[in-house]
Amino acid sequence: MKFLRLLVLLLVLPAYSQQGGMWIPSLLKGMNETEMKNLGMKMSASDIYDVNKSSLKDAVPQFNGGCTSEVISPKGLLLTNHHCGFGEIQSHSTVEHDYLTDGFWAMSLEEELPNPDLEVTFIVKIEDVTAKILDGVAAISSEADKQKKIQENMASLTKSSPKEAWQENRIRTFYEGNQYILFVVESYKDVRLVGAPPSSIGKFGSDTDNWVWPRHTGDFSLFRIYADKNNRPAAYSKDNVPYTPKHFLPVSIKGVEENDFTLVFGYPGRTTEYLPSVAVEQIVNELNPAKIEIRDKALKVADGFMRKDKAIKIQYASKYASIANYWKKWIGETQGLKKSNAVEAKKKFEKDFLEKVNKAGKQAEYGNLFADFEKNYAEIAPYALSRDYFTEVVLRNTEMLTIGYRLYQLEQVYNVRGEQSFKDRKEATIKGLEETYKDFNAAVDEKVFEQLIELYATKVPKQFLPASMKNSDYKKLTDKIYDQSKLTTYKGLKELLSGDTKSVLAKINADKGYQFVKSMADVYQKEVGPKYEEINLRIAALQRTYMKGILELSPKQARIFPDANSTLRVTYGKVKGYSPSDAVTYNHTTYLDGVMEKYIPGDYEFDVPAKLIDLYNKKDYGQYGKNGKMPVCFIGTNHTTGGNSGSPAIDAKGNLIGLNFDRVWEGTMSDIYYDPAICRNIMVDMRYVLFIIDKFAGAKHLINEMKVVGGKK
Repeated sequence: MKFLRLLVLLLVLPAYSQQGGMWIPSLLKGMNETEMKNLGMKMSASDIYDVNKSSLKDAVPQFNGGCTSEVISPKGLLLTNHHCGFGEIQSHSTVEHDYLTDGFWAMSLEEELPNPDLEVTFIVKIEDVTAKILDGVAAISSEADKQKKIQENMASLTKSSPKEAWQENRIRTFYEGNQYILFVVESYKDVRLVGAPPSSIGKFGSDTDNWVWPRHTGDFSLFRIYADKNNRPAAYSKDNVPYTPKHFLPVSIKGVEENDFTLVFGYPGRTTEYLPSVAVEQIVNELNPAKIEIRDKALKVADGFMRKDKAIKIQYASKYASIANYWKKWIGETQGLKKSNAVEAKKKFEKDFLEKVNKAGKQAEYGNLFADFEKNYAEIAPYALSRDYFTEVVLRNTEMLTIGYRLYQLEQVYNVRGEQSFKDRKEATIKGLEETYKDFNAAVDEKVFEQLIELYATKVPKQFLPASMKNSDYKKLTDKIYDQSKLTTYKGLKELLSGDTKSVLAKINADKGYQFVKSMADVYQKEVGPKYEEINLRIAALQRTYMKGILELSPKQARIFPDANSTLRVTYGKVKGYSPSDAVTYNHTTYLDGVMEKYIPGDYEFDVPAKLIDLYNKKDYGQYGKNGKMPVCFIGTNHTTGGNSGSPAIDAKGNLIGLNFDRVWEGTMSDIYYDPAICRNIMVDMRYVLFIIDKFAGAKHLINEMKVVGGKK
């Protein structure tokens, strides 16, 4: 009888040992805790999140608003990805002291490098405030007025909710506006660079290997949080001291095996898991291909210059990586959505949803949802396409146009708010653009401009093109603008913005570059933007109703998690290989042998430092190797996205085993549709991180700061 009960238990458990999802850490008790324990977790939900005592959440701050990091020592030592700290590493680099190429290691606290404007943010408390935010909203009929009331309630509650003087209240939207949560946070603004491997380790494989498995990248960098004498946030000061954390993560060198439990904690940026099928079709067939083509052309131009000039390579390193990242992601996402038949899966879900609607007698509330989605997505299509072209060409990939648009916004400030606001914004614009011009190269940008303007003129719907772009010779147009515009230098920009308001407005409106940007922006602001926002507001209301219906009509055991929105989340799974296509199977771990197999001397993507080659040849791996091999990366089934870069991969007992930095190309569609068969996140093995710090860099003092566990006794 006992055997029979055990057999039944074993048959039942896998149904609850599910993976995928991005869960709010304060709400893990119940189904999530059961699932995690069935996957092998030895902790409790309160070990992960607890408001009254230290827990894992206290070791996982958001890194500079866009990545995740983790505290790994009692002295505030902070670990994140190399690509997350790339901008700071680049800013400290010069041709003479090229930390991107050579790496950087502070051998004492005094050598650690301050970083203006870099901050890390900890979550102190999480509280559901839905009832307070939606108070008085249901009685309002207009969608715009509803949103206005919600914003008023959010502003009032943000201001009135209790917090300490050095803390901040933030309210975020969940489930498309069906839930609102208050986060009490504290941000530390003195964060100093401690260590970074050379790019030949931290960026090994660069753009070729980005989003790809097998991976062999030591994508990590080290920083340190500093605080005032009371351990509270403070601006940079030589009197600040290393931060003492409420909790820091022990670092395990035990290693990972197939099917080991993994928990990834972090701040995923944005997902859209509950989009209707018509929206996914539009992404796959129209929007993604347009953005891919734009970035493909921009990247080819930049790459040509970077390969010929080291100074340009340093200037454009961070920008190139940023542009290439989502270019390649969109390619993989599109392929993955097609391969996994995501549109058909969405249509099946919608069919099942309507059956539940009919069974519950909710036709009046939900019965017309998908017809309304079809109508509105058809209407928004040309506006969405034009919006993506404007965003990609003007705001992201052509720097002179981006700068010109800043001046366009400055002129709008004058028109709307008057002269004093114009003067205030003018000074802020001049100061803010100084850093932009530091990494601006007019020759590179001119070639990008020429390529992208022709693309814009031929692909954007004709009714949304300014007269200046119709029937043009784009080579001559480019030459004329870059020869005559003062926007191509910081000196020229300051000349345009010098003098009284009247003369500044006259000068910028006489500039050829500004005239061109203004012609594009005027059409966009008048013909595209307002209509897009109008239709999108209707779609958002439909999506909120759809999400409400999913929550209302799904059974209690349904795994309905909120879309990512840059708030702290938990995702759990297993270390696991995968099979992306017929006759292709990938193991879960890579080794230093793979680095040497990819090694191409002198190649900017696949070069290998001489010292690493020497360590490999001698098999000098210290306590970090396994059976004569050096593990480098591993993969798991954790559901991650942008923002999870730098997230800790934590084992069943709460130890740090890896550092999340990427996803496999075949599974990048997980932002829209998660398929556990092929969606995998990629992590640097902590044994490789410690090996590089210790044996490669000789920074043993940093190892001594950490609590290293799992080694041989």
